[in-house]
Amino acid sequence: MTGPDNRPHAIIIGSGFGGLAAAIRLSAKGWRVTVLEKLDSPGGRAYVYKQDGFTFDAGPTIITAPYLLEELWDVAGAKLSDDVDLRPIDPFYTIRFDDGDVISCVADLEGMRKEVERIAPEDVEGFNRFVAASKDIYDVAFTELADQPFNDFMSVIKAAPDLIRLKGYRSVFSVVSDYFTNHKLRVAFSFHPLLIGGNPLTTTAYYCLIAHLERLHLVHFAMGGTGALVRAMVNLLTRQSGTIHYNTQIERILVDNGRAAGVQLTSGEIIKGDIVVSNADAATTYRSLLKDHSRKRWTDRKLARSNYSMSLFVWYFGTNRRYEDVYHHMMILGPRYEQLLTDIFKRKILAKDFSLYLHRPTMTDLSLAPDGCDTFYVLAPVPHLDSGTDWKTQAEPYRKAIEKRLEETVLPGLSQSIVTSHMLTPIDFQDRLLSYKGAAFSLEPQLFQSAWFRPHNRSEEVEGLYLVGAGTHPGAGLPGVISSAKVVADQVPDADAFRTKRVTSPA
Repeated sequence: MTGPDNRPHAIIIGSGFGGLAAAIRLSAKGWRVTVLEKLDSPGGRAYVYKQDGFTFDAGPTIITAPYLLEELWDVAGAKLSDDVDLRPIDPFYTIRFDDGDVISCVADLEGMRKEVERIAPEDVEGFNRFVAASKDIYDVAFTELADQPFNDFMSVIKAAPDLIRLKGYRSVFSVVSDYFTNHKLRVAFSFHPLLIGGNPLTTTAYYCLIAHLERLHLVHFAMGGTGALVRAMVNLLTRQSGTIHYNTQIERILVDNGRAAGVQLTSGEIIKGDIVVSNADAATTYRSLLKDHSRKRWTDRKLARSNYSMSLFVWYFGTNRRYEDVYHHMMILGPRYEQLLTDIFKRKILAKDFSLYLHRPTMTDLSLAPDGCDTFYVLAPVPHLDSGTDWKTQAEPYRKAIEKRLEETVLPGLSQSIVTSHMLTPIDFQDRLLSYKGAAFSLEPQLFQSAWFRPHNRSEEVEGLYLVGAGTHPGAGLPGVISSAKVVADQVPDADAFRTKRVTSPA
């Protein structure tokens, strides 16, 4: 541009998937967009670590509902496949039980039916009914509600009949148990809320939709890692004249006469804006960035009393050999399920046993490790920081215990094969990602912390402030945070309409 840019200005706090998606959508609506990122590169929870020739995706590794990304590129007048190489992964993942039994979760319905029959022939009929129920929930909870705002309580009233009919008032594990008598199958078809920070024992049964979502749209992997998708979104935004500033931390959101007016950085610099979109943790947005502003609903007391997701212990490591028998996505379950979930979410204690998600992206993409090597990421759900665990002393013993478990199960000789290593603990989620209590997925997705009961996409506290990401509607997970950006963009007028309103409004 050769002259001053007089377009309305949208400030985006954070460059996670929600923030980048919102920036792209608002740029397409004619807004001048500035993204401010605390870290030295984009992605937020989807940050990328490069170490000793290995590439590690820090956060999300499973991409579902790629049509949401295609829609995002389409809004910007581009084509996703020109920028990102998404590959379907089938089986989606394998589940290894403590006794060594393995279930492969495959896309083909008949193939999945045979897996169920192999484990428990008596549950095949229940599986058929569960498939139908998952589709019914998906058709309502995801297709109809995920990208709709819940700004008033009437929206809850309107959704109530479906909630009752689809048993959304019950938990995922409870509903799954109606269809399966075999405990292994109950686990295999109920663990999905853990992928978005929920406890299967308390998360609303609406999340049974994930089984249908995966089968309908498949599970994908971005070649180059999830970070390649982040970089593609950044490039898409910059092609739209959006800008991103790194190593830029927000001190507070500026409020003028009840309206968001910009931000002040920790450096003291003030950046004015016409609207502010926060992709920061929802609790942090209100407790810290609006700490000087009187709040009616999301007070510090209410936020402190809310229930938050578990945190994560994540260990990234590279080996000087390849483990060809290890699948791309693998769940390695421990001896306990319900009891372990209770320890994590309710008792908030760091148990001696654990269930693990093991990611081996070099099965699909050799570029993520040196020749003849493997890149790994292993994740263990752990309590958030209310547990009082001293991670400064507990991190290495916990890592060693995980290493021993992996060596005994699927990675023989691991301890002699590791050539690079990096860890994240709940402290990193608190200090690096500014997530309240070190919770990895913000508010826990319980029934009365969903939809209208979550912090709204259009802030209830400050006009012109919007929220995207895991802590707002519809919730965590890649489909959720991408959808949250659509909810916001649909409520923000295009730049010309906003400019006209601003000019004609009385001073």
